[in-house]
Amino acid sequence: MALEQDIEVMSVQPILGLLPREGLRLLAFAAETRILRTGDVLFRKGDVADGGYLVITGSIALDPRDDGSPAAEIATPGFLLGETALFADVARPATAVARETTTVMKIARSVMSRVLGEFPEAAAVMHRALCQRMMALSDDLAQVRHQPYRDRGMIGRALPAAGVLVDVGRVQRARQRR
Repeated sequence: MALEQDIEVMSVQPILGLLPREGLRLLAFAAETRILRTGDVLFRKGDVADGGYLVITGSIALDPRDDGSPAAEIATPGFLLGETALFADVARPATAVARETTTVMKIARSVMSRVLGEFPEAAAVMHRALCQRMMALSDDLAQVRHQPYRDRGMIGRALPAAGVLVDVGRVQRARQRR
């Protein structure tokens, strides 16, 4: 894919799109493009993450249980896998498997850090956006404490701003073990 096309895909992604065009150009130039075949594993749950992957074409199934069960989410073009890993050391929360021939761009944390250093105003805007999302997640958690969610027989609670489903039964069992 041409550099300009990569920049276009990044520009519509909510977090990356906060960078100026020249910052996106630097990211696109430094990013590693990888082509996956159907069934290829991009990463496994628990792997140490050193950056994020932007889906350019195709789709990736995300399995947080890592047991071959149906995917909890499907990442399609424009989806950024591992957004948190662009900024911090984290473990991968799910296994990612290509559902078809898929192209991804790997953005290393070190590259993201250098680009943010070059564009401090964009870094500040990004920081504010991430803080707002964390505050929305906190608000959702506070509201959800009293709103049961039932889906396919699993009792849990939905966190709309974060797109998260908490398995209440598992949380309660963990608390009992303490």
